[in-house]
Amino acid sequence: MTDPASGIAKLPSADDEARFWALVESAWERLGAEPAALRRALLTRDPEADDDALYAIDAWLNPFLDNLRQLSADLSSQELTDLDRVVERKLHDIDRADVHEVTDGSDDGFLYARGHIVALGREFYEAVNADPAVAVPDATCESMCYFFAHLHNKRFGGWPDTGSGISRESCRNAAGWRE
Repeated sequence: MTDPASGIAKLPSADDEARFWALVESAWERLGAEPAALRRALLTRDPEADDDALYAIDAWLNPFLDNLRQLSADLSSQELTDLDRVVERKLHDIDRADVHEVTDGSDDGFLYARGHIVALGREFYEAVNADPAVAVPDATCESMCYFFAHLHNKRFGGWPDTGSGISRESCRNAAGWRE
């Protein structure tokens, strides 16, 4: 939550970020070698080259999300809120014109493209954050954008209040859209 006395927005803790990325990796690891190879190929590809296999990972997104849902099944309201805060921050931080230039999409489409980036894991996220050309054009993972918020709502009957003071929606990171 935002501290009422200072008005300072709550940031994800290092432990929350580590837990988030560990859950993501665990969900992918349960799927075996094929999606691991596809994720690695996306990281090491030449972004300028035409690649017919660019979207092969898409077939693995729903099984990944199912695994992530299973891994999160027993988390408390606070734990889901903390993980949602991490996703919110990650989506916000790559809400930038240079990332949009590669991924394209409407406001919603760009949000879902950023969800795809987050869903592919920390290594891919950090690579895109450093060099947006690594992103996959027109790729989406809508479910990742509010994954933990939806789990929280389903289990506890309400949306989590992350207290971050930011939005994950597109074009809301003013620093990312300066010309």
